[in-house]
Amino acid sequence: MSDDIDKLMAVMTAAFDPAYGEAWTRRQIEDALLLGSCDYALVGADGASPQGEALAAGFFLSRHAADECELLLLAVDPAQRRRGLGDALMHRFAAQARERGAKRLLLEMRAGNPAEALYHRHGFVHVGTRPAYYRGGEGSRIDARTYARELD
Repeated sequence: MSDDIDKLMAVMTAAFDPAYGEAWTRRQIEDALLLGSCDYALVGADGASPQGEALAAGFFLSRHAADECELLLLAVDPAQRRRGLGDALMHRFAAQARERGAKRLLLEMRAGNPAEALYHRHGFVHVGTRPAYYRGGEGSRIDARTYARELD
């Protein structure tokens, strides 16, 4: 698992803009995975799980509770975007959630996040807003938008 976390952290470093402070630390990832209610998946540039020394091009981290599964993080390396990897990760997220018995998927993102189009394509609808939840560059405040999707 340590190799997977190395791969995940490399994608996170490349993908998350430090101005928003959204990236997690390695310790936060390790602690989340120790809980047993969190799951993750990596994809390589070809959309399959990277094997051996192959680098990851994207990942997601999710948390399962009762009959819901929350997408905590999703990222694709900027050099690998626009190749369907976000879609591949969303399909895998939904599949893993179903395997865990989830009936509903949840996620939260900052307003203006370009991933919103991806989430809409995968059936997520806006269900709530947390005003001024995130801190943006230079101390500005940005709303958090909550989305949900029922699983079939």
